[in-house]
Amino acid sequence: MDASELQAIGDTLMRVVTPDMKPKDLLKAVRKLHPDAKKRDIARAAFHAIIANADQDPGKSRHLQAFALAERTQQSE
Repeated sequence: MDASELQAIGDTLMRVVTPDMKPKDLLKAVRKLHPDAKKRDIARAAFHAIIANADQDPGKSRHLQAFALAERTQQSE
């Protein structure tokens, strides 16, 4: 996955994430706009979005961090 795709998925994550959203629902919402994205790519994009947007929207960044960490630990098991 190249940097522009990662950025596009990260932008989508920032638009769709809400405080009460479950990881499964977040994946589903992102895949509507990025059907070829793998869970791993979405988790990477979440980390990228956290870094890029932490100053502008700390609340969304926290929710994305929880999602990304949960996905990352699931993949390593």
